Amino acid sequence: MSEQRVFEPRPLLEALEAEDVEYVVIGGTAAVIHGATHLTFDLDITPSRDRSNLERLAVALVRLEARPYGVPDDALASFQLDGATLHQGTTWKFLTRHGQLDISLDPDGTRGYPDLIRDARRTEVYGLSILVASLADVIRSKEAADRERDRAVLPDLRRTLERQRARER
Repeated sequence: MSEQRVFEPRPLLEALEAEDVEYVVIGGTAAVIHGATHLTFDLDITPSRDRSNLERLAVALVRLEARPYGVPDDALASFQLDGATLHQGTTWKFLTRHGQLDISLDPDGTRGYPDLIRDARRTEVYGLSILVASLADVIRSKEAADRERDRAVLPDLRRTLERQRARER
C-alpha cells in the first residue's frame, strides 16, 4: 500500500464502532471536534487495554487493511496483527486506504484509557456516538509530549478551551 495523503475519519470510526472497540478519540481530531482551528491528517485513539478489546481492535484494523507504519516489507510477512501484539506496544501507527490511524495506549501526560474516559464526552460525529477526550486532557498530553508540532498548536488549543469555558459559564 502506498502512503496516501487521504484522510477520511468516518470509515475508520465506523470500523471501530462495528467491532465494539472501547476507545477515546484524542489528539488533533479531538481538538478539532472541540472547535480548534488547526488541521489534522490522522485519527488518534486510546483504546482500553482489556485483551478482548484489543482483539476487537485488531479485527477492525484487519477490516481496514491496516498496515503498520515503519515495519520493513520483509518483516511484514511475520507481523501478527492481533490483540497480544497490540498489547506488547504502547504506540502504534497504521496506514489504511482511508488515512493514518494512530493508537496510543498511554498518551503522554496521562494514565491511558481509564484516565481519559473520566472527562471524555460522548459526541455525535458522522452519525456515530463516540467518546472524545476533553480539550483539557488533549492540552495536558500535548504539553507533556513537548514536541515542536505540539507546542505549535497549543496556543490555538488554549484559546479554544477558554472559549469553551466562557460558553459554559
